[in-house]
Amino acid sequence: MSNYPLLNVFWTMLEFFLWILWFFLLFKIITDLFRDHSLSGWAKAGWILLVIVLPYLGVLLYVIIRGRSMGERDREQARQADAAVKQYIRQAAATPGAESGTGANHVDELSRLADLRSSGALSDEEFQKAKDKLLA
Repeated sequence: MSNYPLLNVFWTMLEFFLWILWFFLLFKIITDLFRDHSLSGWAKAGWILLVIVLPYLGVLLYVIIRGRSMGERDREQARQADAAVKQYIRQAAATPGAESGTGANHVDELSRLADLRSSGALSDEEFQKAKDKLLA
């Protein structure tokens, strides 16, 4: 038999959860502070000091006061990352002649040739010859 009642187990789990939540928010707030270019260095130092000296109150105040702008910076960063990934995919999928605008034409032409082969209008040999000619 244990001398640790079930209610104490729940209370300990709640304290542990709040402790991990505070660390998560602390790191999120610190990264947000350094990402925000509109704040001065003294304001950033003040927020960091408040969050460390008065942990729960500092995090709560930061989320209340600057939570909306923190969300906007998160969305902007996600939008920039998405745009960078799309740009990378466009560059990686382009053929070497894509700078002159012919890369998209090659892709369209290959797609049309594949459709003709699958419909039976082109044999495999004709498809391979046309593909080699196009990619040459």
